Amino acid sequence: MSEQIKLTLPDGSVLEVPRGTTALGAAEQIGPRLAKAAMAAKVDGEPFDLSRPITEDASFQVLTFDSEEGRHVYWHSASHIMADAVVQLFPDAKPTIGPAIADGFYYDFDVAEPFTEDDLRAIEAKMQEIMAADEPFVRREVGKPEALDLFEQKQNAYKLELIEEIPDDIVSLYEHDGFVDLCAGPHVPSTGRIRNVRLLSVAGAYWRGSEANKMLQRIYGTAYPKKEQLDEHLHRLAEAERRDHRRLGRELDLFSFHEEAGAGLVHYHPRGAMLRELITAFVTREHLRRGYELVGTPHLVKSDVWETSGHAQQQYPMYYTEIEGQSYGIKPMNCPGHIMIYKTHTRSYRDLPIRYFELGTVYRHEKSGVLHGLLRVRGFTQDDAHIFCTMDQLTDEITGVIRFADDMLRVFGFHEYEVFLSTRPEKSMGSDAVWEQATAALVEALESSNLAYEVDEGGGAFYGPKIDIKIKDALGRLWQGPTIQLDFNLPERFDLTYVGDDGQEHRPAMVHRVVLAGIERFIGVLIEQWAGEFPLWIAPVQIKLLPINDRNLEYAEAVACSLRAEDLRVEVDADSGTLGSKIRQAELEKVPYMLIVGDKEQESAQVAVRKHGEGDLGPTGVAEFIESIRDRVGRDVRAANSPRGRGATSGLPARRRSRGHGRG
Repeated sequence: MSEQIKLTLPDGSVLEVPRGTTALGAAEQIGPRLAKAAMAAKVDGEPFDLSRPITEDASFQVLTFDSEEGRHVYWHSASHIMADAVVQLFPDAKPTIGPAIADGFYYDFDVAEPFTEDDLRAIEAKMQEIMAADEPFVRREVGKPEALDLFEQKQNAYKLELIEEIPDDIVSLYEHDGFVDLCAGPHVPSTGRIRNVRLLSVAGAYWRGSEANKMLQRIYGTAYPKKEQLDEHLHRLAEAERRDHRRLGRELDLFSFHEEAGAGLVHYHPRGAMLRELITAFVTREHLRRGYELVGTPHLVKSDVWETSGHAQQQYPMYYTEIEGQSYGIKPMNCPGHIMIYKTHTRSYRDLPIRYFELGTVYRHEKSGVLHGLLRVRGFTQDDAHIFCTMDQLTDEITGVIRFADDMLRVFGFHEYEVFLSTRPEKSMGSDAVWEQATAALVEALESSNLAYEVDEGGGAFYGPKIDIKIKDALGRLWQGPTIQLDFNLPERFDLTYVGDDGQEHRPAMVHRVVLAGIERFIGVLIEQWAGEFPLWIAPVQIKLLPINDRNLEYAEAVACSLRAEDLRVEVDADSGTLGSKIRQAELEKVPYMLIVGDKEQESAQVAVRKHGEGDLGPTGVAEFIESIRDRVGRDVRAANSPRGRGATSGLPARRRSRGHGRG
């Protein structure tokens, strides 16, 4: 057997090293700077500790903090250090699971009393001691009986449950300075590699996410190799808190939720309802301009329809009820209703494409643990449309939707997005041939639009593949936005046809699409994008009249009437407080313009103008103010619609990269 082995690096080059060289040793041969930055490695695609020897020819990749996998190794190692610190400070605590997450880590503990803020600071201090000790992370592989015996001695029923579910006879453990945890790994070489830790919060979490299980205490934290990286992350968190749509929804009096009415069901207040109306009226008008026809469908549909569509078999999260012995489903989607309308006439190829649009309210049985403000609700409205077309029209229709989606996102201030081609999931309907045909059509539309995209393996709907557009907000976060789904299955299941130019019946293709997606989610994202400071054209209240004295109230109301006659959205602050308090309140409410009216303004038929965030703009006549505001609204909309390319991907060559299974 040769004493040398060959390691194939990501760039295709080959590194020869002695058999038994550790992953760290191989990294050092590539370069000392890379070895210093290494967190772990991948050998033949498998995660690998730097201390483990490599004994066979293999592909080899060093994982640093710059990579997502490297960050997860770093953060997961930090979670073990946190668990060690908790057990040292709270000997009766039972660690359960502690994964890395998007921006850090958490660990769930079974403890007698909830952790306090003082506890978090004490745990953080203990973590600093553990990191300063720089103890190595040591991997051990033991038989399941030995692992069971170890955690039985620790009286940790959670670890015993996890071990019992491991299919292999061998279990991996990680130990540092006497603390042992069940873990697949890998980890950084030693505790001293972890720096700049911050524990962020504590929350309740059910074991394995089930409300039937015990409530645990979950500690969230993060860590970064460099202090400036941690500071930047903490700044992002503070900015995210400032923009949090749930807090702003309360402060701006936009919406509320009421447990007594049901979780995940939105109640829009006057200002929130106005914001929603402005958005939906605009999106409706834009659909009509692009050749869509308005339709409306019922909220209750017989369950037989959901059997035909396949939603029932796919165990879709629906609500059911019974009327006179007949089962009905409360609609989670609008597509069957649009199909019913299509089938009311014999369709010709001359009629196609047919584009049906509905602001359709749907309901889905989401678990309470995943509900999150407007971003995850049980009842929401979609700007939903279905296009029925011939195969020859398909590429043009899909590219038209892509352009439409891009236009709409730019209007609302989103100029960057990422595009994903989501392919067949494990639970799906239809033949391989149908899925391949549908996927190929989406690829053709993406490439003809010159859009860069990634492949999200298994992320499609159960009836067809889709294009997912994820919008990037002001903090660089991605949110689910426009979706374009291609479906050859439902036309087959509902026996949809059209008469072709050959006089024969053919199946139409069906495109399911939204350009803003769920209106509730879109409003939540929009609130966070603008931090509640909406552009003038969609601000629920554009102008607030602030009378200085009660004797100026009648004049303020008259000015408000003049403004409303020009379709401007106005409120009058009739409270008896001081002018300063009224200005402060209007600033907190983020009203774009304040018009102050006192005796001087009343006598001269003028208003004193203040702009949110800028201050005093001076006096002007009412007619002049109306003209300037109408011009400003027009400029805002024109600027939003100005050509800027197509998002972050505009002008880039189409490319395909695997994103792995699921949508994560």
